[in-house]
Amino acid sequence: MGCATVKAVSAESLSAASTSLDRALESGGDQLPEAPAAKARSLVTKVGERTSIVGGHTVVALAGATGSGKSSLFNTLVGAEVATVGARRPTTSKPTAGVWGDEPAGPLLDWLDVATRHHVETGSEATGAVGSLDGLVLLDLPDFDSRETSHHVEAERILELVDVFVWVTDPQKYADARLHDDYVSALAMHDAVTIVVLNQVDRLTDEQVDQCVEDLKRLMVRDGMPGATVIPTSARTGRGLDLLGQRLSNAVAGANAARDRLAADVRQTAAALRPGVADSEPEIRAKGEGELVDALARAAGVPTVVRAVQRDYLMQAIGHTGWPFTRWVQRLKAKPLRRLRLDNGRGEISHSEADVRSVLGRSSLPPPTPAARAAVDLATRRLADKAGAALPTPWGDAIDSAAAPPGHAMADALDQAVIGTSLRSRTPVWWHVIGIVQLQIALVAVAGLAWVLILMLLGWLQFPSIETPMLGPLPWPFVLLAGGVVAGLLLALISRFLAGIGARRRAAVIQGRLHDSISTVADERILAPVTEVLDRHRATREHLEAAAKV
Repeated sequence: MGCATVKAVSAESLSAASTSLDRALESGGDQLPEAPAAKARSLVTKVGERTSIVGGHTVVALAGATGSGKSSLFNTLVGAEVATVGARRPTTSKPTAGVWGDEPAGPLLDWLDVATRHHVETGSEATGAVGSLDGLVLLDLPDFDSRETSHHVEAERILELVDVFVWVTDPQKYADARLHDDYVSALAMHDAVTIVVLNQVDRLTDEQVDQCVEDLKRLMVRDGMPGATVIPTSARTGRGLDLLGQRLSNAVAGANAARDRLAADVRQTAAALRPGVADSEPEIRAKGEGELVDALARAAGVPTVVRAVQRDYLMQAIGHTGWPFTRWVQRLKAKPLRRLRLDNGRGEISHSEADVRSVLGRSSLPPPTPAARAAVDLATRRLADKAGAALPTPWGDAIDSAAAPPGHAMADALDQAVIGTSLRSRTPVWWHVIGIVQLQIALVAVAGLAWVLILMLLGWLQFPSIETPMLGPLPWPFVLLAGGVVAGLLLALISRFLAGIGARRRAAVIQGRLHDSISTVADERILAPVTEVLDRHRATREHLEAAAKV
């Protein structure tokens, strides 16, 4: 206000700060404190309305307690008996406006809802300020400590809208707690648009005036305005009116008081909302939440599916590589995957055939046990605690709600994730190789058996004996028969051992696929809602920080 150099607030920076505050309210939603959020919404509206009013007027309010001489000071400044002054207090019930300059101030006063208006003629004011006061709108407000409720309500309403505060006090009430605690300290961020006037100093000696001024400065420091200048005035003698007029002239000439006041409002409101968000957000990823994915996998029946895959692999391996004379038994056994409705019935499922199972709609997996459900609940609670532990309570509650999706929807999503996962791979080549070898060995055994039967038949029919080739002491028919049976059974045992290794590997691969599918469900159903809350928190914090920089 003429005693210091402050950074000018541009219309663009003020608009950007107001927009940031509005976006913080939008992203913060119900998680922001209700009272500061309501005030912030009103402020955003006020910034839009005030900046849309055409004209370069600066609105200055004379505010003070009962008997501080505001109306007398107002009349002296405008050079006319406009405001009512009387012995009966409080006198002022409605604000009165004094307008300097020829630029119409009607729209601004209509927005302020000030009906009593006085146009100050050039040269009629009682100030000797250097510079013009054209563009000044001076308001005489009702007493903010009035016993009439409507009076102090009206004063507080106007104080929310003006550009510059002139706090008028007197030697008797300059330390009044209502002035300092409810108004000055509450507007500590508005020091750039604040003037303090110690009125009625004609009642004191010069020494007493100096003492009161120093004491009032001390109180202003306590209120958070260490740079405040106190102007001693007297409406009766005219003392200090030139200095006060000069400060008002400086405010008008700067043409920035309105933006300064609104910027201070934005900073103050952003500061009031800032405790509603934390300083940072935790990083949450499904891949890193092993406990949650494991719990969901158990609830989805993944261990059951993996065991079925392992058994199914063994049955298929035996069916391809077992002894040809006994492998048909495998066809009589129930297929583990088919019993769970995770097989299309053809025995071969490729990566691209998951849609065939999806057509079935649901699997026949058993429902999760109480222990599995409890494990999911515990994992989601721990996730919510991890994500929301460092956040304010409303944000933590929002994360708790986001991390607990409806049970039936989650169960269906997990079941579809299992159905949509390919549970087989290509048939191993060694199955075909050993299967061919087994057939050849079986043919050798059959040839030996046929040879033996022919020899037995010829002997029974009393035909002349045929010389049988020998392998050492053993005839070749017996060697072929016994060797084929022993070799086939031995190869079947070796194949079964290899199939066990392959089954475990296949189970591990399928388990990885299922865990990836479950991780996707966790991302979509649990992590995504939690991340959305964290993203809103981050956006709210960043917008509030941007608004506070105006």
